[in-house]
Amino acid sequence: ASQFRRARKATRKLKRYLGCVVRDLRRKAVSPDAVLSEELGKAERLLEQRRGSRGKLYSLHAPETECIAKGKAHKKYEFGNKVSVVSTSRGGWIVGARAFHGNPWDGHTLAESLAQAEKLSGRTPEHVYVDRGYRGHCAEGLSRVHIAGAGRRKRSRWERMWRRRRNAVEAVISAMKRSNRLDRNYLLGREGDRINAILAACGYNLRKLLRELVALILRLSWSISHGAPGHLQAACGY
Repeated sequence: ASQFRRARKATRKLKRYLGCVVRDLRRKAVSPDAVLSEELGKAERLLEQRRGSRGKLYSLHAPETECIAKGKAHKKYEFGNKVSVVSTSRGGWIVGARAFHGNPWDGHTLAESLAQAEKLSGRTPEHVYVDRGYRGHCAEGLSRVHIAGAGRRKRSRWERMWRRRRNAVEAVISAMKRSNRLDRNYLLGREGDRINAILAACGYNLRKLLRELVALILRLSWSISHGAPGHLQAACGY
């Protein structure tokens, strides 16, 4: 309701309550243990931080949570951590998923993402297609990086087609958020964020593999029921 004055008043009241509790604990706990010291440190961070402060604390149970600016009208901010996804141009299989902390710039995540994809797949990608957020990246290697919309030279029809295929990764990320729990992580800490990203990618690939197996079984059953050896060979991929 845009009642900013009431919101500021409520915030001051909550900070006053928190300050009283922190000061009381500091007086009575002469030698606090590690757990209490950590909780008191979080409370003091909450008391000191302002709107323009850097490294703000957004969650007490997950201090590694960061605010990520999306730049979209319907969702200006997201809270969590960045996840880089590498998928194949043909088929849309995920060959790399890595969580990054510290809210890094997209261009700084490209080298580590490609290294993970190369390690998991055993192959070095020849061409990599990214969006404009990766302009000025620091990825150096055998892969040739193509930035969508960059450059004015005339391109062939096939090159334009492969550049348009970059948009297919958006559907992959949306499916990972919607069906594979990438949008909400229930694992603890930064290691939990990294594990959740990998498990979400594995779940996406398994769902995709199961759909392919069901389609293959249906084609095989149709070929066997019609008794056509040629169709059976085609269904089996011979």
